[in-house]
Amino acid sequence: MVKKLTAHGNSAALIIDKPILKLLKIGMDTPLEITTDGKNLIISPVQDADREDKFRGALAKVNARHGNTLKKLAG
Repeated sequence: MVKKLTAHGNSAALIIDKPILKLLKIGMDTPLEITTDGKNLIISPVQDADREDKFRGALAKVNARHGNTLKKLAG
């Protein structure tokens, strides 16, 4: 999909189509993080800190229980 920027006061705005917003579960109140890899603009919903903490905790449990096995499989 090719899009053009739209003038919005003294700034530029990018209009994101509703089907894309629905697919990504982004609403008007969703905080977005804007980053770049030096060539591309990357717009991502801000990750829920609680969800991230739960994921990290679960990952630590898996690594504690199965870390040696995973290292053997990777090697």
